[in-house]
Amino acid sequence: MAESTGESASAPSLPPLPEWLIPRPHLVSRLARGVLGPLTVVVGPPGAGKTALVTEWAHTSALPGPVVWVTCDGGKEVPGVFWPRVVAKLREVGVGPAYAGGAATAPPSGTTGAAGGRPWPARVAEGLARRTGPVVIVLDDFEPAPGSAAAEDVTLLLRHAFPMVRLIVVARRDPPLHLHRRRLAGELTELRTGDLAFTEKETVTLLAQHDVTLTGSAVRRLARRTEGWAAGLRLAAMSMAGHRDPAAFVRRFTGDEEAVVSYLAEEVLDVQAAPMRHLMLVTSILDRVNAELAAAVAGADADGRFAVLVRQNSFLHPLGEGWYRYHRMFRDVLLLRLRYEAPERVARLHRRAADWLGEHDLLPEALGHALAAGDPAYVAQVAVERLAVGRILGLTGETLSDDLIRRLSQSAATAMERVTATGRGTAAATDMDSARGCEVLLLAAAVTLAQRDVEGCYEALRKADAVIAGLPFGVRKAVPRTTRLTGCVIRMAVGAARAATAAMVAEGPTEPSWALAAAAEFDELCAGLPGETIEHRAELRAFTHFVRGSAELRCGRLKSAERSLLAALKAIGPHESSPLRRDCLIDLALLATVRGRTRTAAELAASAQRPEVRGWAPADRSRAALHVVRAWSHLARGEPAVARHELDRADAALCIPPYDPPVVALRRLAGETADMSEDGAPPTVEAVRDLCAAVPGPWPTEGLERTVRLACTAAHGLPRPAGTPCRAPVAVEPGRVPSESAGSRGAAKGQVLSGRERDVLEYLARTMTTEEIAAEMYLSVNTVKTHLKSVYRKLDVTRRSAAVRRAREWELL
Repeated sequence: MAESTGESASAPSLPPLPEWLIPRPHLVSRLARGVLGPLTVVVGPPGAGKTALVTEWAHTSALPGPVVWVTCDGGKEVPGVFWPRVVAKLREVGVGPAYAGGAATAPPSGTTGAAGGRPWPARVAEGLARRTGPVVIVLDDFEPAPGSAAAEDVTLLLRHAFPMVRLIVVARRDPPLHLHRRRLAGELTELRTGDLAFTEKETVTLLAQHDVTLTGSAVRRLARRTEGWAAGLRLAAMSMAGHRDPAAFVRRFTGDEEAVVSYLAEEVLDVQAAPMRHLMLVTSILDRVNAELAAAVAGADADGRFAVLVRQNSFLHPLGEGWYRYHRMFRDVLLLRLRYEAPERVARLHRRAADWLGEHDLLPEALGHALAAGDPAYVAQVAVERLAVGRILGLTGETLSDDLIRRLSQSAATAMERVTATGRGTAAATDMDSARGCEVLLLAAAVTLAQRDVEGCYEALRKADAVIAGLPFGVRKAVPRTTRLTGCVIRMAVGAARAATAAMVAEGPTEPSWALAAAAEFDELCAGLPGETIEHRAELRAFTHFVRGSAELRCGRLKSAERSLLAALKAIGPHESSPLRRDCLIDLALLATVRGRTRTAAELAASAQRPEVRGWAPADRSRAALHVVRAWSHLARGEPAVARHELDRADAALCIPPYDPPVVALRRLAGETADMSEDGAPPTVEAVRDLCAAVPGPWPTEGLERTVRLACTAAHGLPRPAGTPCRAPVAVEPGRVPSESAGSRGAAKGQVLSGRERDVLEYLARTMTTEEIAAEMYLSVNTVKTHLKSVYRKLDVTRRSAAVRRAREWELL
């Protein structure tokens, strides 16, 4: 043992250093720093290595003084036993507090909290005050109840005896020693469960003690599974010793291993009082839990016990804002015991959890517990009653995971198969013809559309409508509004995706009239719902505005389309990144293009891609619209070669159904405009009018004519030297500079400049500052500086004046 700076610790006072100890110098150093202050706590679950760590510190570090190791009685601490034990340990290292007027003897057995009429903390503090160096007292397994005499006595000792007393408390839960106050004062050092978790390197060392060797991936898997819990790692290593395939063992290693179950049951679960044990078992079904959810699942009286559970159980990890989760392996043990002792209660507990989570708008977790309840009809009920259709269809940034969508799809399919197997006329078939059966069909329609199975979605939707239509009038009136709202949203989604199948065309009107009718029905149904129901589902209101605006745009009603699309953006909010926001901005860009406002269209198209939305499939009609809008923006800047590149990308998207006829017409007009732009002379007014008049669609031609004229003017409006022939277009990939002759260098460079860089260059020519350019373009100063650097690089200059001069030489301004 290293020599201390004061007196060396007496060997009898310390537990021996275990032979199996894994050195943990980074934690030992934290303990060494902690004992410079009054209080250090080492808190963690059973088997976390708390005592072993403090023992390593006491045997291997330079100590500030003698170490007094006191093994306590946990939550059963009695002052009349505790203080004699402390005094006896102090005497072992030569520290003898006065007793009964100064006698250096131990107190008589049974003394309760006072000696010679004075409290024990004061007497011990008085004895320690005569020392010249500090004493470190380690209280191992010190877990008195809050407000108990033992807790208050130790608090008094710390208050009056520091700096002569340095205290280390080792416990499974926080000791009631006013930790918050000391934490604020900077007088507390803490090592908790996360700090005690074994690293991968320490895991390898522990496995080597049992002659077990694993690959790096297997070690990482084992560390993740055990969360670095020392006892779990040790039990796994003991089980793997001599195993033929340790890696296979790791893949199967969970909390239901017999050794793990026995250890945790004996050390944690079976020592609990019956009410606390019940609370732990029933809340183990939850991925995360707070006091209210615990009360909903376990019963109203669990609310108060949950606070005690949090305080006493280190296997419960805080997640913030009052939420906690169980250690994975401990949760496995609890679930195993719950299924063994009360299997009939598991489904009911999951239903309670799903109901509470649904009421609190935690839809993914609510649906997960509904699925775990094992009743497909109940799953559909939760999804429809809680209006989860927006999440299922991915209308928000908080979409459901692919795995959850898959499980919902399987649940809906199972429910429909059960009904089909029973045949009509039975009780189950009658249920299928009810509103509950309609919920199953609507869930099936939603998940199939989320998986891009349009035919399957429409078939399930048609059956759901038929079920409702077949109900008696009185029963049909009683169908919940949430059920009918869900059907409206799915119909709008089908129309908004331009998913007009042959069956839809044959049976009735298609988008946009079908989508507009569904949007009108949605508004009517919302009028009868409580306000908070729709407020919690802002994405549905936003989606309705978007569907209406998109349909009105394709009907040629541009003003009302703009109002609806802007209302959708307002309902979405400025900070959400979702497919719905992206599609709104692209449709607004399309609207601006039709009106001849190509600069606005380019800005909206750029905003639609910031930030990028994941999961944008090639079949999304907004992708083709975006490329068409960008093509028109490049045409308006006199960049027909770059515009053709965008049109090629639009063609690739348009060749995948569903189709969007207005976008197809705009794409065709853009191609013809690119041809006109590359002719030797600008087109006549009559030619432009005839070209736009031939475009199929409901849009007014004035805006289209303005857009075409702007493109042709940009391509032909720059003056050319006399006698210079019209140069052929240079095919340029965006962002690349092709090799070319000096005579065509300016043309190629001009085409390489992006639209934003062209705009920045124009503002440079007006001698505007960087800040003024940023304000004019609604960009940040840093973004403008980035564009400036790109312009300088492409023009091969280093200053503003040189950039403007070079741009004029190459006829870019």
